[in-house]
Amino acid sequence: MSKRLKFFLYMTIVFVVLMCGVSYAPITISAWGDNTAGGQGRPNYTKAQIDAGSLGDKITFNSISDNTGLGQGEDGNEKYFVAACKYNDNDTNYKWQAGSIEVEDGGEYVIRLFAHNNSPLGRQAIAKDVRAYIKIPNYSSKNVQVVGFLDSSNATPTEYWDEVEFRSDNLFHLEYVGGSALIDNKGVGKNGGAKLSDEIVTNKKGVLLGYDSLNGEIPGCFEYDSIVTIRVKAYFDRSYAVTTKVRLVGDTDKSWKKEVDAQEGDKVEYQIEYRNTGDTTQNNVIIDADLPSNLRAIPGTTKLYDVKNNGFVFDGNSIIDNGVLIGNYAADSNALVRFTVKVVDDDFTCGKFILHTWGRATVGQTVIQDSAAVAVQLPYCQDPDEEKRLRRSLYIWTIAAFTFLIISIVLTIKLMQYRIRKRK
Repeated sequence: MSKRLKFFLYMTIVFVVLMCGVSYAPITISAWGDNTAGGQGRPNYTKAQIDAGSLGDKITFNSISDNTGLGQGEDGNEKYFVAACKYNDNDTNYKWQAGSIEVEDGGEYVIRLFAHNNSPLGRQAIAKDVRAYIKIPNYSSKNVQVVGFLDSSNATPTEYWDEVEFRSDNLFHLEYVGGSALIDNKGVGKNGGAKLSDEIVTNKKGVLLGYDSLNGEIPGCFEYDSIVTIRVKAYFDRSYAVTTKVRLVGDTDKSWKKEVDAQEGDKVEYQIEYRNTGDTTQNNVIIDADLPSNLRAIPGTTKLYDVKNNGFVFDGNSIIDNGVLIGNYAADSNALVRFTVKVVDDDFTCGKFILHTWGRATVGQTVIQDSAAVAVQLPYCQDPDEEKRLRRSLYIWTIAAFTFLIISIVLTIKLMQYRIRKRK
């Protein structure tokens, strides 16, 4: 084996090992962190250092240590960019708790993820492919950590994370409030915030953020910072489980899935399964569903299946409006509630839409939910900047092709003249 080949193989192994290390780093998260080489974490900067040019032309996120505008009291360290507070619909002037927060049974809370491109160069230092993902654990505990992730392809480092801990003396779990994700900034998120997809909590890739639009681009400096928020509810535990699945009406495949493909006008059927996993009877179980826009429930299609009912029909759209009371269930018994919806065009634009429906079961003050999705593929949505790039590329290639044609003609003429002279 040649020395060059040995060196290539050695560097390949080193690269794979390093990549594995980077990929698994977020698994052992302790408060804030990032994927800085060596695991030492990115440095802190004061606002004065940033203004003095300490970053140069580098793009980095959430590294200022004295940003008192975070709303965390005296703690202005942006590395603690994930925080929480009690939700108040009448007062959004939140006082964020960046370390931990005590929960109440049935209490609703706002989780904040702060995204600040620290470069002072504004639109000359635009962070690309900026994404956010908030991981809400699906387990029960007396201490539940919610982790927020922020990524950018051209930032240094490229990955950031922080966590906030929810605490109680009782076992509890957190449930995401469907459709609550917002981005607030002075651009696309002004005047009350712009809606973000529920994929911010359901897809590990998260969702694109942005300033002018949700295109993944955030310029540098304070005026372009963004606040991402979601809402969750805390519930003390009762022992039961909920599973939501979906299938396409009329499809030959009758199996239930977590996601199906559909088009506008199609009908899909949802199934919410409740199962009592405890040792005692659970009374007055309520099932309801939270539909996103572009899905419309069909009245009279909600049916109950259990040991006593084989398709009992509920009136109207009560499962959407107020939920349906399905009764009392002994230990290890279950119930299935099915209903049909139609894919409609409420606010479709272009591109691919993932429509999450959340099925919920309520026992006492405890709510447990699960989601299933409908994927709707619409014509490709071309970004205006991409269109400009395509036009520029077409112009360049046209000039290049024309130039090549002229050169080819000139060379052909020269060759013909040469052959004529040679014959003479």
